[in-house]
Amino acid sequence: MREHIMNLTPAPMLEIRAGNKTIELRLNDEKRKQISVGDAIKFINTEDSKDTLRETVVDLFVFSSFAELYDNLPLLKCGYNEDNITTASPDDMDIYYPKEKQNQYGVVGIEISLL
Repeated sequence: MREHIMNLTPAPMLEIRAGNKTIELRLNDEKRKQISVGDAIKFINTEDSKDTLRETVVDLFVFSSFAELYDNLPLLKCGYNEDNITTASPDDMDIYYPKEKQNQYGVVGIEISLL
């Protein structure tokens, strides 16, 4: 088992901690391609490095685009809630990852569970 370190903004940290968000969405870049089921991920809050979460990887869902991911995964587990699920769009991920990078690497949904 390997441990991977990932930075995460406060809002998704709260959703993971509350058990609402169980799938983390990322580019499937070289760093993410190293992740395997059973590995641990240590999330570090981008606004408070002392605030961390350790999760275990229970599944990996690889797609060519966020559009494909959004069509195939339950968005309520990906950080959306009843208030914003109707406006959920793959374009929401553009603020985190430029389209060129999405096209270059593809994307991954990392299903996690509290360690």
